[in-house]
Amino acid sequence: MQHIVDKLNNKSVGKVTLNEPLKKHTTIKIGGPADLFIRPNSIEALHDTLEILREHDIPVRVIGRGSNLLIPDEGIRGAVIQFGKGLDHLEVNEDQILVGGGYPLVRLAAIISRDELSGFEFAGGIPGSVGGAVFMNAGAHGSDISKILVKAHILFEDGTTEWLSNEDMKFDYRKSVLQNERKGYCLEAVFQLQKGNKKEILAEMNKHKDYRRETQPWDYPCAGSIFRNPLPNHAGQLVEELGLKGHQIGGAKISEMHGNFIVNDGDASYHDVMALIQLIKEQVKENYDIDMVTEVEIL
Repeated sequence: MQHIVDKLNNKSVGKVTLNEPLKKHTTIKIGGPADLFIRPNSIEALHDTLEILREHDIPVRVIGRGSNLLIPDEGIRGAVIQFGKGLDHLEVNEDQILVGGGYPLVRLAAIISRDELSGFEFAGGIPGSVGGAVFMNAGAHGSDISKILVKAHILFEDGTTEWLSNEDMKFDYRKSVLQNERKGYCLEAVFQLQKGNKKEILAEMNKHKDYRRETQPWDYPCAGSIFRNPLPNHAGQLVEELGLKGHQIGGAKISEMHGNFIVNDGDASYHDVMALIQLIKEQVKENYDIDMVTEVEIL
């Protein structure tokens, strides 16, 4: 693997490390080592990286800021590419923005509010990246990515890239075409916003942030919402009705604040979290005849 590292470094693709602990790159602080960890410093560097990895038949996994991700304790074989610095460019053109897939949502919402652009207020408290948000059609407070996306620049698993329109993305509740039908990752996206009143935009964002602080356990390592809401029901409410809030397996615990969050209450393992997920699925199925679907991406 060292000779591949040398090739990547010769191309100056960005950060390259061996046996990188992935718990350093997930918000729940769980995940074993990646054989090879790469953070490309540009889209061009990403293409160079993929070309070298394909030459050596190295399997590739792409991650963002790790806020909706559960990685096994055994780690990931092959290469993990993280979209972060280097893929976090931003261009503002009146009421449209072009933004890289590695750009943090919280920072983006704050930056564009200064330009009095409205439409991204819902994302002001979502601790993910633009790429991950497009991938899963992230949303909150009655809005989501599908409401504002014009098009997305997608990297597919075969290494090809293409701009997909909003319609091409086939958005649904926490779904996009990238998850199954056309597996791929968002390199950059164009969003259509609208001019608004700066004070009103900031007030809306602050309201959403306060709500999250008051109702969600962000003072513990967690991966965000574990399950999609089985509408018209809500996952957290079902878990609470079953009396499962506070239930703990190993170092993983169902949050006492919100039933749709599992927190790392110490040295939680992937298997601890998976055991709680399975417990919730079984209990909800038995008591409500509802099949719960995870929102968190499980590798």
